[in-house]
Amino acid sequence: MSLLEGLRRLRFWRRRETLASELEEELEAHVEFLARDFEQAGLSREDALAAARRQLGSTTRISEASRDQWGFPWLDALLQDLRYCLRSLRLSPGFSASVILTLGLAVGANAVMFGVVDRLMLRPFPQLRDPDRVHRVYLRSNHRNREQITSSSAYARYLDLRRWTTSFEAWSGWADRRIAVGSGDATREVPVTLVNAEFFDFFDAPPALGRYFLPDEDQTPRGAPVVVLAWGYWQSEYGGRNVLGERLHVGPISCVIIGVAPRGFTGVDEGSPTSVYLPITTYAGNHPSERNATTYFTRYNWDWMEMMVRRKPDVSVAQASADLSNAFLRSWNAERELGAALAPAEVARPTALAAPLKSGAGPDAGLEARTALWVSGVAAIVLVIACANLANLFLARALRRRRETAVRLALGITRTRLLGQHLMENVVLVLSGTVAGLLIAQWGGSGIRKLFVAAAPLDVVTDWRTIGLAAVMALMVALLTGLAPALIAVRGGPEVAASLKAGAREGSHPRSRLRWALLVAQGALSVMLLVGAGLFVQSLRRVNRLRLGFDAEAVLLAEPKLRGTRLTPEEEIGLGRRVLEQGQALPGVEHAAWAGSVPFYSTSGTGLYVPGIDSVQRLGQFSYQVATPDYFATMGTRIVRGRPFTAHDRAGTPLVGVVSESMARVLWPGRDPIGQCMRVGNDTVPCTTVVGVAEDAFQRSLVDDQRLHYYLPLDQFRTNEGFALLLRVRGDPALQAEAVRRQLQPLMPGQAYVVVRPLDELLASQRRSWRFGATMFSAFGLLALLVAAVGLYGVLAYNVAQRMHELGIRMALGARPGQVVRLVMGQGIRYAMLGTAIGTVLALFAGRWLQPILFQVSARDLRVFGLVAALLLLVAGFATAAPARRASRADPNTALRAE
Repeated sequence: MSLLEGLRRLRFWRRRETLASELEEELEAHVEFLARDFEQAGLSREDALAAARRQLGSTTRISEASRDQWGFPWLDALLQDLRYCLRSLRLSPGFSASVILTLGLAVGANAVMFGVVDRLMLRPFPQLRDPDRVHRVYLRSNHRNREQITSSSAYARYLDLRRWTTSFEAWSGWADRRIAVGSGDATREVPVTLVNAEFFDFFDAPPALGRYFLPDEDQTPRGAPVVVLAWGYWQSEYGGRNVLGERLHVGPISCVIIGVAPRGFTGVDEGSPTSVYLPITTYAGNHPSERNATTYFTRYNWDWMEMMVRRKPDVSVAQASADLSNAFLRSWNAERELGAALAPAEVARPTALAAPLKSGAGPDAGLEARTALWVSGVAAIVLVIACANLANLFLARALRRRRETAVRLALGITRTRLLGQHLMENVVLVLSGTVAGLLIAQWGGSGIRKLFVAAAPLDVVTDWRTIGLAAVMALMVALLTGLAPALIAVRGGPEVAASLKAGAREGSHPRSRLRWALLVAQGALSVMLLVGAGLFVQSLRRVNRLRLGFDAEAVLLAEPKLRGTRLTPEEEIGLGRRVLEQGQALPGVEHAAWAGSVPFYSTSGTGLYVPGIDSVQRLGQFSYQVATPDYFATMGTRIVRGRPFTAHDRAGTPLVGVVSESMARVLWPGRDPIGQCMRVGNDTVPCTTVVGVAEDAFQRSLVDDQRLHYYLPLDQFRTNEGFALLLRVRGDPALQAEAVRRQLQPLMPGQAYVVVRPLDELLASQRRSWRFGATMFSAFGLLALLVAAVGLYGVLAYNVAQRMHELGIRMALGARPGQVVRLVMGQGIRYAMLGTAIGTVLALFAGRWLQPILFQVSARDLRVFGLVAALLLLVAGFATAAPARRASRADPNTALRAE
């Protein structure tokens, strides 16, 4: 059909009703003209009309042929099938609702999890230029016979790699920090991204206002005091007005605003969106630590930034990684020449990788990313279970409508048309379920944001990638669930005659092995998901009940931020003393301590020397805490042997310290640690005598933390590595944080301020992955169990309905209702047990991959497996009870009359 012919038909199709009326009038006029001729020839009126119609031929055939020329017959047939489908579904609302809800929940679960994984691993950063050639640089080395990999680097290392590689056409470094921005009462901590001048060249994102940093504004040792605002911050704080040339305090620096990033630009943000962009050398050159500010570009002792590169078009990823590794080896040796305590390159084997820019897709993917992948697999299993359930529903519907199908075939409908109508019904249901799933995913996205911060924001209904995935899932589900039942429904041959003659015995057909196989598969997959849910719930319980070595839920952290205010050591000591005294005097405060570091937030390390041990560093990673004497009472850390340091352990008295239990076992195995000597900082300083042993406390991570930690009196070991006030309070710390801040703020000098928050907030990120896994595994596992239970009920209910004639005969021959109940329930329970057995084997097999993301729980925990098996069998019992009860009421008289 040519284009002109198609347009002509389209024009006629829109006027087909008018044309049909005009054709009918024209045909009647032809009949009338012919009838007049026959009347003039002597025929009567009735005979003339009859003769005229015979001569003209079938007007119906003429009308149909004309209609075919006026439009598209296939479109008319399609619309007729669609109307038939909608009427059919309206007459069976229970079936339609079951299909749409089941599919909606499964598609919604997969859409949500695809959104999470897509943002974590797959989707390029917005406006990134040549994303296939842009990489994050990772550094890998062996440390104490363990491979370590990190993307954090020193600025000096960045300069080395950039200078000694040739595979890249662009380089940039960046770092994310929370920094005080603004002045006076408007001061607040916001996310700030520190970037090289080349950073914005990686993106196709011209500034919305002004310009970006110039190369001469990002020079060592100290960059220019200029900033670029993010679009969101510009709108919320400045109302979108022209701010070029205005000043903004970022940390201790008074900066000039030179530009605004465009709407939608996020850079490489993977968490909270950035508010301000600052030259990376400006931040480093104004760092509060004088050591860092003057040596960050020549020494390697401050790993604080990330590196981003763009490969040249003719360079492969393997070649780029090899080039980076050679440069990293040269840089490693250069660091050793400066006197760093690094292992020889032959031992450390330093290498570098050009890896995906998304951290979740890199070699150092965190626990959250791995958990998200597992939960995505769980969502896919839920979809498979839903497909099995839908296939069962469609199959049961097709079998139930066999007699109707046989009648329609006997009346002349073609099998192709009948198959098309079945597929149309399937497509309408699947599309409705998919739309429902997208709406469910949009609603559930807010819950995911609370559980999984890295996934925010999740706007499913405007995300074409997620909608595309949903469309693909809909097509797959339609093909998997609808084609086989439709083919069964339109089978011909002797079955048409048998269905027409079946009458009351229509249901006495052989059982469908396919339906029972699908049911067993649903049960097996449900067991796998429920086992995973149980293991994650156990992990979360272990995490929540874990003794950390301190009571985080009862402690407030008050952190003074000097913001560039320069204090002499004496002034710093005086400020700390005033803040501590004020904190101790606050109502509701039980204990207060001034500390140099905070668990899960900052740790301190230095050289440690013990007589009789050649290298303490080879035994593990040791960290220390300097604090005032009330530290142990404030944190709730128990002293298990000896004593804590006290107010008597001050400057001028013998040096003392407290070590953790693990540290005591490692340094003095089989010996009493009390009274032992250790030298802190240098092997020539006086001995620090161990006077107590404290319980182990986690400092860096809930996983893989050696807990080799020791405590020193602040008055004897003052450092300039930071400080914080810890307050043990009565009641909920979160409710008292603001009141404490208002009491401490007047003590801050100059532009300094204080941030107060519950210490327990620092643990939220540590626990998030297990909470996310437990919640999502449980939700999907229960959803799978519900779908499997509905499937079991549906299969048994349909089976009982089809066997009512047989059951009636059994009752007539003497079977008791209890025997019929046992027959039906036994059948369902047997299949449930088979599904449980298969699912248990599969869960045991998959446990070895799940084990690394569990917390102190075996992937083969027999209690979890036993509870899941009992739960599935219990649910199977409830699902089979109603069909079994109906079977026990089969009427023998009806069965006998049918004979």
